Amino acid sequence: MTVSPLAVVADGVRLGVGTAVEEFCVVGRSGPAGVKTELGDGTTLRSHTVVYAGVRTGDRFQTGHHTLVREHTTVGDDVSVGSMSVLEHSVTVGHRVRVHSHCFVPEYSVLEDDAWLGPRVTLTNAPFPRCPDVSRCLRGVHIGRAARIGANVTVLPGVHIGERALIGAGAVVTKDVAPGAVVVGAAARPVKTIDDLLCPAGLDHRPYPLETP
Repeated sequence: MTVSPLAVVADGVRLGVGTAVEEFCVVGRSGPAGVKTELGDGTTLRSHTVVYAGVRTGDRFQTGHHTLVREHTTVGDDVSVGSMSVLEHSVTVGHRVRVHSHCFVPEYSVLEDDAWLGPRVTLTNAPFPRCPDVSRCLRGVHIGRAARIGANVTVLPGVHIGERALIGAGAVVTKDVAPGAVVVGAAARPVKTIDDLLCPAGLDHRPYPLETP
């Protein structure tokens, strides 16, 4: 096990056999108090990686530079998360998942075994950002087993992408994708006014109430 003297590893963090923590990493210091932080055998955290308290990873977990993994996230074996990517809290990642650089994976997302996210993939979980009850409306994206998401794809909240599906680069995915389907394309178009929007979680409120001066 190798830990740079320029890294910060909080007391009580379990580092697996053969773990390497490079310069300027922070492990187990940010996040909730009194929860276990465990990194599996053969983990490599490259410089400036931040792993919050409450993260648990399997063996051979690897990060690029400036990677962030937040609390209550669980990661399987043989997972790689690229430079500048973010796994927010309460994310579930299976085995052999690859998340390329500059990806964003928000709260409550699930990436099943062998899922693959290309560079700059953005998953979202807030149907209406800054809605007064946004924390109650969050819906994570679910990426099925061995699904492949091309570069610069955006996936909207609550979308389920079936196993072995392929999403072409630059697509905007607004609806569930069937297993094995190939989905491409994006086109923005007006569909309604902001005052027509209703809460997708069925709450009795308007996401964006009319503001009065």
